[in-house]
Amino acid sequence: MAEDSLVAARKRAERAVESMTDGPLKIAAFQTILAKLLTDSDPGEQIERMPGKVLARREEQPDTLTGRILAIGSEGFFKEQRSLSEVREALGSRGWHYPVTTLSGVMQSLVRQRRLRRERIAIGSKQVWKYSNP
Repeated sequence: MAEDSLVAARKRAERAVESMTDGPLKIAAFQTILAKLLTDSDPGEQIERMPGKVLARREEQPDTLTGRILAIGSEGFFKEQRSLSEVREALGSRGWHYPVTTLSGVMQSLVRQRRLRRERIAIGSKQVWKYSNP
């Protein structure tokens, strides 16, 4: 990244926070705005934000429930059979919170598309669907 664009981004970030009172909130806001400006201006590069820390380009995050389920599947989550509650918990641990009622329809759709398979398993006196890779 050219030095001129770094200076321009710094000045834009300074202007964005100039009306704030000095303190840790202003510093955090400046750092966040500057990082965003630098990332937007040249997303392919890694930019040093603080000594020892590097801001890397973020990977694309899936924005649909189907995409998110397939994303955890690509990490090997469905190598073992998993229940709906386990799938819900795995999504929740990544900040994607869904009710089981929403999850069940999407899982059934993925089974119909043969992207996942399911099997009814007896757990005690209960029958539960377990999902795994096809």
